[in-house]
Amino acid sequence: MAESLEEVAVLVQRVVKDINNAFKRNPHIDEIGLIPCPEARYNRSPIVLVENKLGVESWCVKFLLPYVHNKLLHYRQRKQWLNKEELIDITCTLLLLNPDFTTAWNVRKELILSGTLNPVKDLHLGKLALTKFPKSPETWIHRRWVLQQFIQEKSLPTVVTKGNLETASPERTQQLVKEEMDVCCEAAGRYPSNYNAWSHRIWVLQNLAKLNNKVLLDELSSTKHWVSMHVSDHSGFHYRQFLLKSLMGRTGTDCTVQVCNQPGNQQAPSLPEEEDDDDDDDDAETACAEQQQPNHPLLLKELELCTDLINTFPGHETLWCHRRHVFCLQHHLKNKLQLPSVWSMTVDSSDGTLNNTHSGVAFDLVTQAMDIDGLNEARKQGYTQETKRLKRAPMQDSVSLEAEYRFIDHVLSTCREVEQARFAGAYKKWLVSFLGQ
Repeated sequence: MAESLEEVAVLVQRVVKDINNAFKRNPHIDEIGLIPCPEARYNRSPIVLVENKLGVESWCVKFLLPYVHNKLLHYRQRKQWLNKEELIDITCTLLLLNPDFTTAWNVRKELILSGTLNPVKDLHLGKLALTKFPKSPETWIHRRWVLQQFIQEKSLPTVVTKGNLETASPERTQQLVKEEMDVCCEAAGRYPSNYNAWSHRIWVLQNLAKLNNKVLLDELSSTKHWVSMHVSDHSGFHYRQFLLKSLMGRTGTDCTVQVCNQPGNQQAPSLPEEEDDDDDDDDAETACAEQQQPNHPLLLKELELCTDLINTFPGHETLWCHRRHVFCLQHHLKNKLQLPSVWSMTVDSSDGTLNNTHSGVAFDLVTQAMDIDGLNEARKQGYTQETKRLKRAPMQDSVSLEAEYRFIDHVLSTCREVEQARFAGAYKKWLVSFLGQ
């Protein structure tokens, strides 16, 4: 028995060393996986590296995983001493095989805080783990922790001093946002309705991109094709609903800067700035006012997309639920303009969701007098309160109840799918109950 344990120890040490050498030979490994192999057929390493793909023969996992697991626990219990290099290698091997082992991530947190481990390497390790375990919650949690260190680098003087943490410049932040979006998109494609990936994507928008309008619009455009190819993925459409809510809740100033696409006013995702110039042309404010009319082009395009997908892919409840949300947004946008009120939207950064005080309502309507910018300023004497009210006057709502009823009747008269007819009927009942008609 003693010889067997010694043989296992030698085998595992060799495999851990082979994995470490594989990363040294090719630092651009982008995917890991298990190679079905019940037993060792050849006297060779079970670690296979082909181009940028790393494979582990399955026969060695039953020896490898328990060994590194127990070794790390003994270290945490102070029963065995491991140097920093051994800790990095063992936790890397363990997390590639079992990324939901929280203790291993905590050890790597300590190594990052001590300046021993470069946090960029943990982002890469997490990305690799997600190629095999795309829904791993502990991996996403640790990834957010690492990104938080980039945001709050002043709280890590040791890491900054040793040069392991790069400066969180606007350019670096833009790069991080792009990389995270790519990781989320790949994980969402590997696992259907990957709530953890989409929630992480929302977190990135809130904490890295700071809900920058340009980034929100880019995300709305880039995810259009994805949801068109995954029409039953509730999480993907929920993400688009978050984007629409965020864009609809922007202030008039943000609209001037981003939605209206004023030349030279595009901000970096991490540093969105408010417009300070009080001499904006009336045409720019009028254009923003038109963007905030009930015929909002983003909502109209989203409704067109939803209509096209419902007709092309009948019988998917996700599409009908998304249509309800778009109509709800349109309805409250119209009400906002008819009443002297503004939207109040709060974002819970802890879980990446919107907090609304009224259940089932997309936005809170808080009664408040309409803001009259610069009413008492002499240079804006010609821009009166009545002028602003005229510019913000409600227009005819193209997403009308009659149009929705016509769409439902068309679906019911042409569809051959039982589920499609059931969803259309349920949507019609929802319209009646929602609007009280």
